[in-house]
Amino acid sequence: MNDLAQMTALDVDKMTEQLTAAYTAVIRSGGSFRLIPSVMLWGPPGVGKSQGVRQAAKRLEEETGKKVIVTDVRLMLFNPIDLRGIPAANADRTLAVWLKPKIFQMDESSDVVNILFLDELSAAPQSVQAAAYQIVLDRVIGEHRLPENCIVIAAGNRVTDRSVAFKMPRALANRLCHFDIVPSFDSWNRWAVENGINEKVLGFLSFDRSCLFDSESVSDLAFATPRSWEMVSSLLNTVSSDPEEIYPMISGCIGVGRGVEFLSWCKVYDQLPDIEAIFSGKSQPVPKNTDALYALISSMTAYARGHLEDMEKIGASVRYAMGLPPEFSTVLMRNYMAFERDYRQKLLRIPQFGLWLQKFGRLLNGA
Repeated sequence: MNDLAQMTALDVDKMTEQLTAAYTAVIRSGGSFRLIPSVMLWGPPGVGKSQGVRQAAKRLEEETGKKVIVTDVRLMLFNPIDLRGIPAANADRTLAVWLKPKIFQMDESSDVVNILFLDELSAAPQSVQAAAYQIVLDRVIGEHRLPENCIVIAAGNRVTDRSVAFKMPRALANRLCHFDIVPSFDSWNRWAVENGINEKVLGFLSFDRSCLFDSESVSDLAFATPRSWEMVSSLLNTVSSDPEEIYPMISGCIGVGRGVEFLSWCKVYDQLPDIEAIFSGKSQPVPKNTDALYALISSMTAYARGHLEDMEKIGASVRYAMGLPPEFSTVLMRNYMAFERDYRQKLLRIPQFGLWLQKFGRLLNGA
């Protein structure tokens, strides 16, 4: 797709909300998923398209009470026979029948919703694309028909993304619902807080949001995207919490330039007050430097996420937050409320949060 102006641009959050609302409406009305055109998600590598589909599946479960199963098919790794199945002789050896591929062996129960996610559609060999188009448009492949409880979503990179991509035929494109998925720090941050992204990554990207996605990277290999930052987070969480120790791996994910910036910024963590003392209600100083404040917010978020049910500790941290600059205090409370869908209700039960709302509550709505 060259003409991006003809597509609606959405971040991952808005895309998730749109899909969840549409599919929930169909389920509640008792209608068929065939009534909704199959969705095609376009966007640069690593922007969060596949992650957004999983978020939509999770929210669809919450909204409808049904079990949602996502079958993720990476089309670049498939041959046409992988989709259509293997031919075999029938019982009397007079006709050929096609054995159904395992990826289409879906639970057809009424309390289940299947999502068939055809990823990397635009980069697949054209013979595979032809088979995938039949699935997207007609919900069939050869002799096999998708069950009625199956949703089909496809995704791919745009021709302009400097990735392997073939332009979609206009006749086919006109039968799909297209979204242009764009990077958004606010959308990513809500997901990152909920999913335990490493505090150093969270703090650095809060400090400089432009580092989330390198749209004009000169490197075709290692560059910053939401996906590659998630990789850095995993390295810090599982290999070593010291960025300097695993710097070659970090720069191998996000590039040397971003790696050096990240490593330099991480040194501000040595200047932070004692996080354990803050959550124990002990008096601690408030940093003056902006970069240290961002680091503090990410560290408090990470600690709070590990003590969600200890409302005494959470209350002590809210009390400390009242002494922070208003914009940082508000970011921290927004992070807290992103832990769980109903976590704000839990916060409302502690007196410190009520006092915080009196002082800063207007800022939650951007006032």
